[in-house]
Amino acid sequence: MKPPSRYERIYAVIRRIPKGRVATYGQIADLAGFPDHARQVGYALYALSEHSTVPWHRVVNAQGRLSLGRVIPEGDVEQRIRLEIEGVRFDADGRIPLGKFQWRPR
Repeated sequence: MKPPSRYERIYAVIRRIPKGRVATYGQIADLAGFPDHARQVGYALYALSEHSTVPWHRVVNAQGRLSLGRVIPEGDVEQRIRLEIEGVRFDADGRIPLGKFQWRPR
């Protein structure tokens, strides 16, 4: 049996993020077994198909900001809408208070 690829490991971690919670790129990289490789998470998200069921919108940068708009046109708008529907709130500067909404797996 072939071991899971890097992207498969990253996607498996992202699928564990519950609704109403977010995780950072670095956090996902650490949990997938690739510490200090947060960019790999960004590459994996960029590689997702348009119809993917991976909850990509729950991944944010270390400051609690959305950053997919740089990769997917209007991706940050769609990401914010999806997160708000799940109950995630943003401050006046457009950041997510990670102390309240960051996923803390056991």
